[in-house]
Amino acid sequence: MAWTRIHDTAIKPETAILVSVITPDTTEAKAREYLEELQFLVETAGGITKGIFTQKLSYPDKATFIGSGKMDEIKSFVDAEEIDIVVFDDELSPSQLRNIENHFKVKILDRSNLILDIFASHAKTAQAKTQVELAQLQYLLPRLTRMWTHLERQRGGIGMRGPGESQIESDRRMILNKISLFKERLKSIDKQNETQRKNRGEMIRVALVGYTNVGKSTIMNMISKSDVLIENKLFATLDTTVRKVVIDNLPFLLSDTVGFIRKLPHHLVECFKSTLDEVREADVLIHVVDISHPNFEDHIHAVNETLKDLGALDKPVVTVFNKIDAYKPAVEEGDEGEERQVTLDEFKNSWMAKNSAPAIFISATHKTNVEEFKQQLYDIIVKMHNDRYPYNNLLY
Repeated sequence: MAWTRIHDTAIKPETAILVSVITPDTTEAKAREYLEELQFLVETAGGITKGIFTQKLSYPDKATFIGSGKMDEIKSFVDAEEIDIVVFDDELSPSQLRNIENHFKVKILDRSNLILDIFASHAKTAQAKTQVELAQLQYLLPRLTRMWTHLERQRGGIGMRGPGESQIESDRRMILNKISLFKERLKSIDKQNETQRKNRGEMIRVALVGYTNVGKSTIMNMISKSDVLIENKLFATLDTTVRKVVIDNLPFLLSDTVGFIRKLPHHLVECFKSTLDEVREADVLIHVVDISHPNFEDHIHAVNETLKDLGALDKPVVTVFNKIDAYKPAVEEGDEGEERQVTLDEFKNSWMAKNSAPAIFISATHKTNVEEFKQQLYDIIVKMHNDRYPYNNLLY
């Protein structure tokens, strides 16, 4: 009887290790939180984290980001565990990237490159794909030199240019041409979107904003009865979705936007500003917060900073604290130095006392306080609608 050998053809997920430098400006707790977020990014991209390495430095090394001793330690782990990718929590310079890659002999990614990879896999519309490609090219342009290390480099001078150098120059020209082409294409798409927005009639526009993975798409589906993709992944929603919603007799437009994140690459924010036009042109913002996350207040600050950059911080905002079913009481120091747990009711009262903006506490998954949220939203929109369109008969 002949035996048949079975080969596993399934694609195995890539293994990764994470690397971070803890500077005097960053606490260990903050660095740990960033690394947890980086690990979630790796999982979202389809990888598996096999180890985490940190090093305390006054500032990152100019040549290799981390010290030589830590480089050797990581190299030994990479070789022993056959690691596929080394991911750095901060953006690496072109020279750092080249030096690290030469030392480890495996794929090297920084936070920006990893986020770009996730964006590329989630982009569905022509606009999102163009924005991601533009951001990738802008990221790639200063890093072209490391792609041609396999070519012979000759001494400089007239008549002595090596093939690698001329190849880099032609590639740089090609990339610059593509960047110009994508920018023109985005301008054309922006004009189309602007025309669409003008044709939406006399309706109040509401935009969902918030940190990534806080439940915006769940709320979008709950209110608009649509079928926006919901996944426990970062940046599951990349394309802006707009739906017409009717609460009682009041129609309005609701849009779900890309989630924000700390340490988001600047050129990526620039490329996605056209997608975030829905935020800039919205009449009301619903700021969704995952109250079950231990650092949700930092997330609120990160979102507010991005809204400030977009010039949208002065709009009416309804803060929606989502996932109250998973809330874990925060620990704070009492008057006499003892630690005490802050219950959800205590947090509600303190938040309402400190902030004049309306807020509601819900669980979109368990439908807790959803009707109260819809009523609060209705009251805000109906007043705004009557003030803006006093002769519109939609409400009667």
